Formats: sequence, C-alpha cells, structure tokens
Amino acid sequence: MNKDEAILKLKEIVKPYVKDDTLLQNINENTDFINDLNINSANLVDVVLDVEEVFDIEIDAESMEKMRDVKSALAVIEEKLAQG
Repeated sequence: MNKDEAILKLKEIVKPYVKDDTLLQNINENTDFINDLNINSANLVDVVLDVEEVFDIEIDAESMEKMRDVKSALAVIEEKLAQG
C-alpha cells in the first residue's frame, strides 16, 4: 500500500468524527487531527481503534500518543504492519 492509499483509508476512518466536511478535502501528511480537523481527544481514541480494525494491527499506548497528525499516524501504521 502506498502513502496516498493509506491517506485515503485514514480519511475514510476520520470522516465520521469530522463535523465540517470541507476540512477533509485538503487532508494531507501535515494535517493535525485536533487542530486542523477539530477531532476531540475522546474521538481520537475512536480513530485509533478504527485504524487498528481497518489495518488489522495493534497499537500500544505509546504509539497512540504519537498519532496526533496524519504523518505520525501513517508512520505508526507502517511500523505496525512491518512488525505483523
């Protein structure tokens, strides 16, 4: 899976938690989940759980803390898939 495909999957995962769809249109590696997409921290946990399910990986608490933006989330996903 390339980076663009991963970003598209991530976009689908976060979509239910973003109240303003226009914010999703410009999602890229530098998009911050909380500041740019206005996802609250409780919903961020839901996003991580959804990422685990969609990518069939397990994300530990330390990795979860790193997943603040798209780039970090992709790095965690890639790392966990490589360990798989």
